[in-house]
Amino acid sequence: MLKPQACHFDSIKTILPLKQPFLHGSVFPFSSRRPWFNKARNSSKLVFFTRNIKAVTTGTDKTVGVKATVTVKQTLSSMANLGPSRGFDDIKDLLGRTLLLELVSTELDPRAGGEKETIKGYAHQVSKVKDEVKYEAKFEVPADFGEVGAVLVENELHREMYLQEIVLDGFHNGPVNVKCASWVHSKFDNPQKRVFFTNKSYLPWETPSGLKKLRKEELKVLRGDGQGERKWFDRIYDYDVYNDLGDPDNDLSKKRPIIGGKQFPYPRRCRTGRPMCDTDPVSEKRTSVLPYLPRDEVFSDVKLLTFSINYLSCLFQGMMPSLAGAITANRGFSCLTDIDRLFNEGIKLPFEENKGFLKSVIPRLIKTITSADDVLRFEPPPTFRKDKLFWTRDEEFARQTLAGCNPFGIRLVTQKKLFILDYHDWFLPYVEKVRGVEGTTLYGSRTLFFLNPDETLRPLAIELTRPPMDGKPVWKSVYTPSWNSTDVWLWRLAKAHVSAHDSFHHHMISHWLRSHCCAETYILAAKRQLSEMHPIYRLLHPHFRYTMETNVLSRQFLINADGIIESNLNPSKYATELSSLAYGQQWRFDHQGLPADLISRGMAVEDPSAAHGLRLAIKDYPFANDGLVLWDALKQWISDYVNHYYPKASFVESDEELQAWWKEVRTVGHVDKKDEPGWPDLRTPQDLIQILTTIVWVCTGHHASVNFGQYDYSGYVPNRPTIARTNMPDEDPSEEQWNHFLENPEAALLECFPSMIQAAKVMTVVDVLSCHSPDEEYIGETIQPSWAENPDIKAAFDRFHGRMVELERIVDQRNGDKNLKNRNGAGIIPYEYLKPFSEPGMTGKGVPNSISI
Repeated sequence: MLKPQACHFDSIKTILPLKQPFLHGSVFPFSSRRPWFNKARNSSKLVFFTRNIKAVTTGTDKTVGVKATVTVKQTLSSMANLGPSRGFDDIKDLLGRTLLLELVSTELDPRAGGEKETIKGYAHQVSKVKDEVKYEAKFEVPADFGEVGAVLVENELHREMYLQEIVLDGFHNGPVNVKCASWVHSKFDNPQKRVFFTNKSYLPWETPSGLKKLRKEELKVLRGDGQGERKWFDRIYDYDVYNDLGDPDNDLSKKRPIIGGKQFPYPRRCRTGRPMCDTDPVSEKRTSVLPYLPRDEVFSDVKLLTFSINYLSCLFQGMMPSLAGAITANRGFSCLTDIDRLFNEGIKLPFEENKGFLKSVIPRLIKTITSADDVLRFEPPPTFRKDKLFWTRDEEFARQTLAGCNPFGIRLVTQKKLFILDYHDWFLPYVEKVRGVEGTTLYGSRTLFFLNPDETLRPLAIELTRPPMDGKPVWKSVYTPSWNSTDVWLWRLAKAHVSAHDSFHHHMISHWLRSHCCAETYILAAKRQLSEMHPIYRLLHPHFRYTMETNVLSRQFLINADGIIESNLNPSKYATELSSLAYGQQWRFDHQGLPADLISRGMAVEDPSAAHGLRLAIKDYPFANDGLVLWDALKQWISDYVNHYYPKASFVESDEELQAWWKEVRTVGHVDKKDEPGWPDLRTPQDLIQILTTIVWVCTGHHASVNFGQYDYSGYVPNRPTIARTNMPDEDPSEEQWNHFLENPEAALLECFPSMIQAAKVMTVVDVLSCHSPDEEYIGETIQPSWAENPDIKAAFDRFHGRMVELERIVDQRNGDKNLKNRNGAGIIPYEYLKPFSEPGMTGKGVPNSISI
């Protein structure tokens, strides 16, 4: 008698699909470019089969009855109207010929010496509940077949299917579980069968003999051959430079240099194989469709409909043109109350045809769009709701360097009481270039802070520098807090410039480069070099979810020529070049972990007697204090995991897949820095623990700390302008310019702030980026199936989960401590960006498992 199989899934309410789904390789509105049905197939003869088929093998009279239960998740793609092929697929479904399964033994055939013959069987549909469809197949497995180590799957339909899992029930030692969570292409697109290994993990030398060939072949498939343009259903991971940000075929002014190489060193991205531009043979051609993405890296339907493609396509192809039509180009705010009107009166939008769609997909962003006035109103950020004057206070300007959305910029000066934001040497070589772009300007800047006895910072001075240019000598000025009216307004303008500089550092270095961009190299190397049955792959895989699609969207809409970054931040078209400069001069892998990052900035020193082994230069540093608790918990969990699989130090050096992965991260993903310092050796379990903890930290705590507070602080323009559009009033002014400043200093400040259209665009985008999807997966929340099947790993994860629950309590306790003035006080929002768990939406808390937005 077969043992009943219980399947447990995290249920998500079904979201009504659009009429046509979005696929990579489609335009908006969504339409697929795939050839659903080849004409040659129309002439194929239909062969009818009986529905109930049992897979039977010969060679022995002793068999075990096994039932395979396949869970398929219906998606927008799989439910698409397929035209003529739909009828053929429906017939196959009816006859139980949907999926061909093959059981693979872990053992070799002792007679032939090769792999044992697989046991084949067709799966037929047995149930459908909401978006979950169950298929079953029955097998008669010979008693001497050995343990099942993998299942081969062939999709007999003309449409792809998303396989959630396969459970093999009937073996005497219990069910065999196979987590799939993967798209299975149609055999008519690609005749190659998919292989899914069971949830049991193996280091390379532990691989059962019957699986060794499959293990190597599957990695070869994922690497591809580096040739040709990738197809939408491919699962190939390869490398390329950032040569796809410009669009010279459309507009020669959008030509951009290749980022990645000797001139502009940079991490590598995933290769798409798209053809080169007609006007620039080294640049990849851009189209209106999204570039290739390995099929298993795409967003789920829930995320698809809640945020990503629809959301961004709507924003960039619908709302942004509407905003531009509603606001005069380069028009600034006429008074400070104009900015407040974004929250109460809003912006009149001429987009009647898109109104209903906008209200359905972005209800949080659009507070009210009434039929009477078609007005877009933004939600006021919590900082503004608590204290409308928060942006004017110097102590708040300083506090945000420790508890705002960019806690990675502040550094210690040699004296123990002085700290600095230093964007002087980094920006200075680009000042003249940037000033050649209309509507922006740039300085090299340094901002000095003093540490008060209560562990808060007080700004002391701002230095702005213009190098020699246009026949003029160096111009430099130092601004300080003051009580006379002229210097007060100059100080406010200087703070606006520094805020714009720090905003750029936040978006392009702390956020994009150090998390999104670098994480893609770790993903590519892991997919290419670590088998899916490798325990380290299974440790890392949850931390890679959605990252590559998020990066594709960034290349398409954010960091591209004339995209959001170039149009709304000071460096304009030189933004990615400056990011490359920072990567080449500052980035080191061994500084990406939190303790090493703090030490490299002088914000901590090693102290074995202190908590976490570090003594902070500023005791009340919310990001560092909460982050170190998370770091220690991550390191303990990863230590337990690694030490279980690598009980001997020699195991690490002899793991050929692991060594190939780490070598490829350095020599291919970061080839421009492969010979520079900062790359740890990988020889012992301790080396591996440090490397893995660093990568997981980047994908979790680091990213959460710079992402989910963006609207809190950038949602009100005066607090954190992304661009300073005008020079300082005292930089070589004409008499007329100086008098204008003296007569109306508020107007001078507003002219320096982003324009209305720039403010609206940035507020719109950071609103999107600050939100959690309903299907978000949080750090330490849910155990992975392969971990759950190993008692030691399950126990270690349970301890890790307990530490995350404790971190929640610690954060709440600290936010309630009146002595911690950088996270508690009148008008101050609590610091919760490293609080592990969250509800969907904009919550200002929650650490996802991965860089998922």
